[in-house]
Amino acid sequence: MKAVIAERFGGLDALALVDRDEPVVGGRDVLIEVKAASLNPIDYKIREGKLKLVSKVRPPIALGCDVAGVVSATGGDVTGINVGDEVFARLEKERMGGLAERVAADESVVAKKPARASFEEAASIPLAGLTALQALRDVAELKAGQRVLIHAGAGGVGSLAIQIAKQLGLWVATTTSTKNIELVKSLGADAVVDYTKQEPLPGDLDAVFDTLGTTEQASIAACKRGGIVVGIGGMPDAEFARERLPWFARPAVAVATLGRTRAAAKAGVRFRYLFMRPDGKELAELAAWIDAGTLKPLIHRSYPLAEFREAFAELERGRARGKIVVTI
Repeated sequence: MKAVIAERFGGLDALALVDRDEPVVGGRDVLIEVKAASLNPIDYKIREGKLKLVSKVRPPIALGCDVAGVVSATGGDVTGINVGDEVFARLEKERMGGLAERVAADESVVAKKPARASFEEAASIPLAGLTALQALRDVAELKAGQRVLIHAGAGGVGSLAIQIAKQLGLWVATTTSTKNIELVKSLGADAVVDYTKQEPLPGDLDAVFDTLGTTEQASIAACKRGGIVVGIGGMPDAEFARERLPWFARPAVAVATLGRTRAAAKAGVRFRYLFMRPDGKELAELAAWIDAGTLKPLIHRSYPLAEFREAFAELERGRARGKIVVTI
């Protein structure tokens, strides 16, 4: 079957479309005929070798985390999914390969595709949607009526996070550029900060979802005492380092994040680093919101599989409004 891989760590020239062996379907696995896959920053970070300390994968690396397609086979222990079902999934962290004609995934990370979504729209949801939901509800534990700032509201994660925050009953502010102000308002943002004009962030926030990693100190300062900043783009926190990083890397993380740690302690604000977990049950929640019309996928552009390099190049420019999707 055809699949996109990184033949080595490096830039766009490390990518190749190759013939690979068919996936092995285990007892709890479903085999998915992939119709669409979406790209995420983690795909090029893995390709560039930036996640060597937290990921065991080594070249040649099958790329792609998010897929949508049709189930063509199931393992003997699968109970909730049948052949012919239209599904979507964020693949297991050590078992990527969504940019391929077929992929096997554990039943626990798979959910039925939203009926109202195309395969392209469904493929755009898993990693970004799960990241937003877990940041706002599972980690920050926000409740209706609380105030949250979401950085980069027009991006792949931010555009879903705004909508999910409104679904949870939150007051939402977001940062974006001038050209995207109307877009983020249409997604539900109550207040918009135009970062191109260096507008100040709102204050007295219960939480900030920092999707960038470059605004952590400002995010901390915007929170009230007892608030929380959930980050996904910068350096990990001490808990993550203890659980996921080798012992020799932990002191370097502590030194690199010393300023953030001191700022959070002084402000009485918690900082938590989120490394999203694949979860089929939470995907089913997102699917229900899509079918109810309260969560709408936002696709920047779709590319055929043969144009995989162009898709990655567009992703790495960092200017996408929503998600970049590859059709198989």
